[in-house]
Amino acid sequence: MTTTATRDTTAPETTEKKAGPWLALLLAGGFEVGYALSVNGSEGFTNLTWSLVAIVFFLFTLFFLSVALKKIDVGIGYAVWAGIGAVGAALLGPVFFDETLTLVKAFWLAVIIGGVIWLKLADSPKLEAKKGDDQAIAAPEQHQ
Repeated sequence: MTTTATRDTTAPETTEKKAGPWLALLLAGGFEVGYALSVNGSEGFTNLTWSLVAIVFFLFTLFFLSVALKKIDVGIGYAVWAGIGAVGAALLGPVFFDETLTLVKAFWLAVIIGGVIWLKLADSPKLEAKKGDDQAIAAPEQHQ
């Protein structure tokens, strides 16, 4: 007689399972940086090479963003993705194009980076477990 193991679907997600969507989101953010820079280089999609590169980056960023948003809340995921794209484009713009990065811009980019880090921490397994514990404690009180 052969038995098959059943999987407990109520168990909290492991760190490995949560890392995959976040890795996909980081990749999407990296491709978003490439997209933003190549759109700038395309000069309004009049430069064929830069335009083709922009389209490729666009497809990759959308693909990886959609993979990430299967497991990450859309508000968190989109904010992190946009933050990575904004910071990356602002930091690399002066490298590839005739752009400047001032101290004021650097300060506000640091604020964005801090916000992205806090958004990631807000989605951490420890906070999710604590939230679940708090809901379990509150649930009996709601039914009384």
